[in-house]
Amino acid sequence: MKLDRIDLRILDIMQSDGRISNLELSEAVGLSPTPCSRRVKRLQDSGLIDGHVTLLNQSRLGLKLTAYIGISMDRHTPERFEAFEQQVIEYPEVMECSVVTGQSADYLLKAVLPDMEYYERFLLGRLTRIPGVTGVHSSFELRRVVQRTALPLTHVSE
Repeated sequence: MKLDRIDLRILDIMQSDGRISNLELSEAVGLSPTPCSRRVKRLQDSGLIDGHVTLLNQSRLGLKLTAYIGISMDRHTPERFEAFEQQVIEYPEVMECSVVTGQSADYLLKAVLPDMEYYERFLLGRLTRIPGVTGVHSSFELRRVVQRTALPLTHVSE
């Protein structure tokens, strides 16, 4: 899909304020409301806009610990990986899970938890009990320097 400068501006604004009204958005990008609405609909229909969410304050919810967990598997078979993935998808504490390369782990998870005691129960009671998990290496966030939800659009040419 070819994006022009107005499409890119719409995407940029909507990434920073998903609740912006169509009227405010149309004014910000220099269109009247109807054409602006049509563009947003086209961007949604194309799959560029995946959805809209509300971001919550992790700390105020008592989720003080962010863990980055490397998981090593015993066998690299589609069945073993699928079983692991189906299980880990069920854990609400897991914010992200990626198959990775270039590390000593097969998966890298980002988990958000209340404290170290909860993490220990999560690790020993759930993660290490998934069939095929042979190793776990965890790192803990001390301080978040950057947190973005907006994707960079500077590489997209008009």
